[in-house]
Amino acid sequence: MNNANDLAGVRVMVIDDSNTIRRSAEIFLLKAGCEVILAEDGFDALAKIADHQPEVIFVDIMMPRLDGYQTCALIKKNPRLREIPVIMLSSKDGLFDRARGRLVGSDEYLTKPFSKDTLLEAVSRHRPQRA
Repeated sequence: MNNANDLAGVRVMVIDDSNTIRRSAEIFLLKAGCEVILAEDGFDALAKIADHQPEVIFVDIMMPRLDGYQTCALIKKNPRLREIPVIMLSSKDGLFDRARGRLVGSDEYLTKPFSKDTLLEAVSRHRPQRA
């Protein structure tokens, strides 16, 4: 496992309608030195992405209004945002969900509940390489 300093300053967005999931992800990420942007749903996230320029995005699949698939698709269709890695979060670990996530351009798929290590390893895999 990389040393914790590797993630210092990485801007990570967590989009989830569950306050509990957002808070636990935020705690794990802040302890690792990440900057954290929280969003309650896809609309909230899309409003914040331009301002905060996250480098890695976690998005819950099951959300009201704009679900994770739609949110991911909108991010990946935007030329300025499409390079940002999007990691789907789901309580369902189905092949169909994974395939659908791939179709909309997600970079990875994590099953909830996730552990601190799973979350940080995903950030580590997808964060931009800094010289």
